[in-house]
Amino acid sequence: MPEYNLPEYNSYFWIILVAVVAIFLLDLISEWLNLKALKADLPGAFSDVFNSEKYFQSQSYTRTTTRFGFMESSYGLVLFLVFWLIGGFDLLNAIISAWGYGDVITGLLFFGILFAVNEILTLPFDLYNTFKIEAQFGFNKTTMQTFLTDKLKGGILAVILGGPILALLLWLFSSELLQGKAWLWGWGALSGFSLLMAYLAPAIILPLFNKFKPLEDGELKDAINAMATKCQFPLAELSVMDGSKRSSKSNAFFTGFGKNKKIALYDTLIENHTTDELVAVLAHEIGHFKKKHIVQTMVIGILQTGILFFLLNLFIGNENLSAAFGVNPPAVYCSFLFFAMLFKPISKILSVAMSILSRRNEFEADAYAAEFSGEASSLITALKKLSADNLSNLTPHPFYVFMNYSHPPVMARIEALQKLSV
Repeated sequence: MPEYNLPEYNSYFWIILVAVVAIFLLDLISEWLNLKALKADLPGAFSDVFNSEKYFQSQSYTRTTTRFGFMESSYGLVLFLVFWLIGGFDLLNAIISAWGYGDVITGLLFFGILFAVNEILTLPFDLYNTFKIEAQFGFNKTTMQTFLTDKLKGGILAVILGGPILALLLWLFSSELLQGKAWLWGWGALSGFSLLMAYLAPAIILPLFNKFKPLEDGELKDAINAMATKCQFPLAELSVMDGSKRSSKSNAFFTGFGKNKKIALYDTLIENHTTDELVAVLAHEIGHFKKKHIVQTMVIGILQTGILFFLLNLFIGNENLSAAFGVNPPAVYCSFLFFAMLFKPISKILSVAMSILSRRNEFEADAYAAEFSGEASSLITALKKLSADNLSNLTPHPFYVFMNYSHPPVMARIEALQKLSV
């Protein structure tokens, strides 16, 4: 076994350790408060879609998934801390460096091994969640063959798509020709890659996992096309996705840019909702486009990436940061990972801020749907049915919502829609 170093207990070590543990405890507190907020009595507004048995099941689902999530996150935290404190990062770096490849190949192997080991160590949790918890509550439709095939496809895509962009970033930050400017080139490269993937994913990547077929002619298609025309929304394609292949949960999503916009409906969504409800749900999604929420999120994401790369450039090769993980001398690829650990508190704050913005946008999209469909009742009914079909928590704690929800609680959305109807 090659010689390797243990972490140095410097200021970076303690900052990162405190941040990682503090974020874990903060999430734990929010989850505990969320469980305490569960109420025995069904909110009256949902009596038309929930019965007592269904409501009890939704609360059991919240308790079960929360406790499971706590065990999974605790397991992940312990693995990380043990690997860190025993000098695992420098041991892995020493083993790979001894193979004699250049910085780029060594960096790819470093991240590839960490990714593969993480997938193996977390596989039992994925299996239990899919085939025990989701099956217990009637959601899981995934076969073992589909589960394993999805894992294999995901790994292959990570290598084919993630490998080249990671290699490019490693080369940029390792190049002596780009001293001080690597972050600009990296920002441009990753932003361009993200935009390209947003365009190509619906046509190339999504069909690798699900089958899409055109929505059949009929009342629903006519109603959706009429809504799109009324909203002046250039709809290029309307398809149905076999979501029931993996889960009984329902959803719908939009993809595409410019005049090439596409709508995909889960087959489970179509089965459980009326035409008016489906049109209301899609009017909500159209509202995101009309209110420029998609562009807004994209611009913010690109700006955040720029700031991230600028800060990363300041810490590349930082000896004290690398020493906090036992790696000496510093390596560019290690600096990528260690900076991500240092950036974790800021990343959490940004995540919460983006969730606040997202919840505001959801209210705006709801209001748009109510305005253009001429009434709010269909969207209200659709939201109620979705909450019942997905066993949603009807009474989440405000702090848990603040920390985690990208969408407002369903009751808050319904109350806002009801005010528009007055």
